[in-house]
Amino acid sequence: MAERPRSRQKNVTGGGQGVHRRGSGLGGGPVGRGAGRSGSGGSFGGAGGMGGAQSGASGRRGGPSRGAMIGGGISLPVLLIMALMYFLGGGVDPESMLYQTDSSDWTTTAEAKLDTSVADGSREKYTKIAGNGSDVVTLMVYMCGTDLESRSGMATNDLKEMASAGIADNVNLLVYTGGCTQWRNSTVSSSTNQIYKVENGTLRTLKSDDGAKPMVSPETLSSFIKWSAAKYPADRYELILWDHGGGSVSGYGYDEKYKNAGSMTLSGINQALKDGNVKFDFVGFDACLMATAETALMLDDYSDYMIASEETEPGIGWYYTNWLSRLSGNTSMSTLEIGKNIIDDFTATCAKQCSGQKTTLSVIDLAEFSNTVPDKLNAFAKGVSTKLSSSEYREVSDARYHAREFAASSQIDQVDLVNLADNLGTSEGTALSQALQGAVKYNRTSSNMTNAYGVSIYFPYRRTSYVEKAADNYEEIGMDGDYADCIRAFARAEQAGQPSSGDLTSLYNLLLGGANRAVSGLPEDALDASRLVWQEDEDGTAKLSLSEEEWESVHSLDLNMFYDDGSGYVDLGWDNVFDFDDDGNLIADTDRTWVAINGQPVAYYHLDTTEDGDDYTITGRVPAKLNGDAVNLLLVFDSDNPDGYIAGAMYDYEDTGVETVAKNLTELSVGDKLDFTCDFYSYDGEFEDSYYLGDPMRVTDDMAVSNVDVGDGAVKLAYRFTDIYNQEYWTTVLDR
Repeated sequence: MAERPRSRQKNVTGGGQGVHRRGSGLGGGPVGRGAGRSGSGGSFGGAGGMGGAQSGASGRRGGPSRGAMIGGGISLPVLLIMALMYFLGGGVDPESMLYQTDSSDWTTTAEAKLDTSVADGSREKYTKIAGNGSDVVTLMVYMCGTDLESRSGMATNDLKEMASAGIADNVNLLVYTGGCTQWRNSTVSSSTNQIYKVENGTLRTLKSDDGAKPMVSPETLSSFIKWSAAKYPADRYELILWDHGGGSVSGYGYDEKYKNAGSMTLSGINQALKDGNVKFDFVGFDACLMATAETALMLDDYSDYMIASEETEPGIGWYYTNWLSRLSGNTSMSTLEIGKNIIDDFTATCAKQCSGQKTTLSVIDLAEFSNTVPDKLNAFAKGVSTKLSSSEYREVSDARYHAREFAASSQIDQVDLVNLADNLGTSEGTALSQALQGAVKYNRTSSNMTNAYGVSIYFPYRRTSYVEKAADNYEEIGMDGDYADCIRAFARAEQAGQPSSGDLTSLYNLLLGGANRAVSGLPEDALDASRLVWQEDEDGTAKLSLSEEEWESVHSLDLNMFYDDGSGYVDLGWDNVFDFDDDGNLIADTDRTWVAINGQPVAYYHLDTTEDGDDYTITGRVPAKLNGDAVNLLLVFDSDNPDGYIAGAMYDYEDTGVETVAKNLTELSVGDKLDFTCDFYSYDGEFEDSYYLGDPMRVTDDMAVSNVDVGDGAVKLAYRFTDIYNQEYWTTVLDR
């Protein structure tokens, strides 16, 4: 029997409050299926991929401030730390001063081993370590504070962590600040860019006015690099880029003060580093999604190692105190040991404070990567192109769909390259996988992050509109053209399996009484929409029958529910709940229950499902207002928590045009105010407005996720099938 999609396990409880809209409308765009980068606009049947995608999320710090006790045996006077906290406007909690990060107590991240080997033929490292703790280190932190700081104070918290470290005299910790409309401390200016040196538990101003320059400009970054190297010459140079991240296509950064300036693409970073003319020990990204093959290949001319995350970073970001103190204790420490300390501190802190958030961080040896990976990546790409030209699209599509995907809700189409190569099962894929795992010297993930081996790549599937932008980037950073040819070929094949908008079978038509119809001109393995028709047994059970070959063309399956409140339809979203009989027929879920929080039905949109044997993680989002700000609550259902829980809140960036992805999540605090939101459609299927859904709710210690009855109104049900061409089709509608 062909593999069927995984269903979420429902926990049906009584006492539901029923579906009811509140207020007169919020006056904004859709928060559900019309929201997101590739959303469909203003009616039910949009054709645009996963309409509920989000463009990113932010976060705020949770838990106590890290304070005086420093890992590695170094401590700072408590009075200095308290003075700094006052200086930065943070306030002091005496109990928090005793808090320290000790990763040995936390075991909820995947184990990892440090690989100190280097493949034959790899270039010599740029940095020559003198030894015996005599090395002078200049560490440059390029901190574009943006809304991560103005909204949540994340940059201020990291400055506190840096100042809490025991910085040695031969460590120059320089911070370039900008890109933010409001810093949440009394030191850093929001009107101009500045340069600070972290020393003696405080920030010393080195340059009070460097002009109001856009932080996403390569010239701004290169000028900071040149200034730092000239003023603070060193044996070892390190660079950390702090902000949003977008990976292969969008690159780094979002400047809140220059919202139309876009991001600094990989070609822009390449130009900045070339002009900066410094060879770095490591380049690190305290930003999301930058651990890509494209980033690594670009960085090889400028750095020995890269430290970055494949996934979106939790809102707490890197934890700076411990690893900086250890580096100060031995400035001749190997770069791999520095990287290991950064990763251990980061993943341990995330495990403690960000339960449910997927976490990754890896160290890549760029000398080995550039030596062993490019030729194998080219061979792999040629092999994929050959499969596509030999009518083996389904095999490639399945390998891509089942590969570990990062920031799936943002549809940036980055997947783990090792996992993708292994899934394809070719000799070229095996060789590439081995080379990649050799170049990744240390990689650690949260326990819920499987098949993440430390380096990702852009491979289109969710949307193909970025292919040419990616290919242009590849040419500008000097990548060979084989991989660009490969993704172009895949995009063409995927588009060939998608009907034109005029032919699309839409949920909008079905709700108005239309009928499914076959679409001509599609490949044989595309799903036939005319087959998605319910048949009812004598007992009224609705079933849908497809052949095994047809099921092989199905990637995902979700139940859509619309509630008729007497004036129109409340869109309750989509959920992967379904069952199959012994013959493999789909059985419709018609019990009229829906996802609820503390008994209140909410609009819920399933985002993704990942599986590793019997272990699984299902994530979805619930649009809401958190203390008045638009967010999406992230719901997680996994093998340890099948009934689900709220992992946190992701701020909604839909109206900002931000292409890079922000650190997330925001933790909910007891007493926070939640107002759930939903989309409302007329009986003609036109989007009218978004509304509050149900009554306001205060966050408690125990926020229960369950399924409850939606109330007395009629409901319309339809299942959304997504096929191997990432095309959506709906079953005929069931009225219940």
